[in-house]
Amino acid sequence: MTDFIQAAKDQFGKLLEEQLKRVEVMKQQGDFLNYKDLDKLIIGVCGGDGIGPAITSQASRVLKYLLKKDVESGKVEFKNIEGLTIERRAAEQAAIPAEVLKELKECHVILKGPTTTPRKGDPWPNVESANVAMRKELDLFANVRPVRIPEQGIDWTFYRENTEGAYAVGSKGFHVTSDLGVDFTVVTTQGTERIIRAAFEYAKANNKTRVTAVTKANIIKTTDGKFLEIFNEIAKEYPDITADDWYIDIMTAKLVDEKRRKEFQVLVLPNLYGDILTDEAAEFQGGVGTAGSANIGKRYSMFEAIHGSAPRMVDEGRDIYADPCSVIRAGAMLLAHIGYTAEADQLYKALDICTVTERKLVITGRNTGATSAEFADYLMETIEKL
Repeated sequence: MTDFIQAAKDQFGKLLEEQLKRVEVMKQQGDFLNYKDLDKLIIGVCGGDGIGPAITSQASRVLKYLLKKDVESGKVEFKNIEGLTIERRAAEQAAIPAEVLKELKECHVILKGPTTTPRKGDPWPNVESANVAMRKELDLFANVRPVRIPEQGIDWTFYRENTEGAYAVGSKGFHVTSDLGVDFTVVTTQGTERIIRAAFEYAKANNKTRVTAVTKANIIKTTDGKFLEIFNEIAKEYPDITADDWYIDIMTAKLVDEKRRKEFQVLVLPNLYGDILTDEAAEFQGGVGTAGSANIGKRYSMFEAIHGSAPRMVDEGRDIYADPCSVIRAGAMLLAHIGYTAEADQLYKALDICTVTERKLVITGRNTGATSAEFADYLMETIEKL
């Protein structure tokens, strides 16, 4: 028994050393990258695997159409990045192959398709999630997911902490004995401060009047307690914004409460809770297949769909019928982030027309509906008419 405990202590000690080094790196960080200072803005397009390449290629077509003038002048460059497939990741035993990571770091912003994360029982080895690894490698600490349904009074923006919490060392838990397995959740002062401040700054800049923290601080007292304590301290710096907090279990209920849900505006929350709650919220908008998300850091930013890679669709030859709306919405968020707000607004308006009001084409995921390429054509034709 003593040997088991000592081995666990040694492994836990290594995890602590890694996290303390990360804290020191965060302490040395500078300001956010200013895209206006760049001679050339490089947009990486990384298709991922499964249906990822099919839908991301269509989103890329739409972005190139909207940015045609600046692409032709050399002000904007699109860089296609391949190799983030489960096959290559498994072969190299890497969440992100080294050459792929090198290419990603040559870009300023990245449009990314879904990637496969192996789970127990899959034929793949236990490689870390490519998403989790990318967020850590590029320090994409803020996952921003908007959900807006005006006719229901819903206008939510979620600020999910991206690099800490239960996912920070998600692949590094261990079995102490055959009967005892342990995983960890991680919270730092620096990581918590920057996500909470980002949420309040967004609220301030966009005339939002309420920021809500979501935790389980009544039970998980150390890490969730620290998150909530820092939230309350930072809230004092924004007296014009109402700050409140809810526990994750009751918050999942309140999002389906037709009376109360209209009151929420900006929500900030640790990694795991954010993952769960934003998928629930996306259902109101039509499901995770319709939602995009932003992953923001000080040097890099990545924009993606929030659904999975749907390998079964590829196996059945249906990837050309996959719905590209999620990654196209992510593309609209990318445009707004890099300063092309007019183009982003055009894209949002066209998406509303094509998916809600006019809806000349319907995507079913099968040959009973439109292909993703046909939908992208319809979208660009709609933009042309705006």
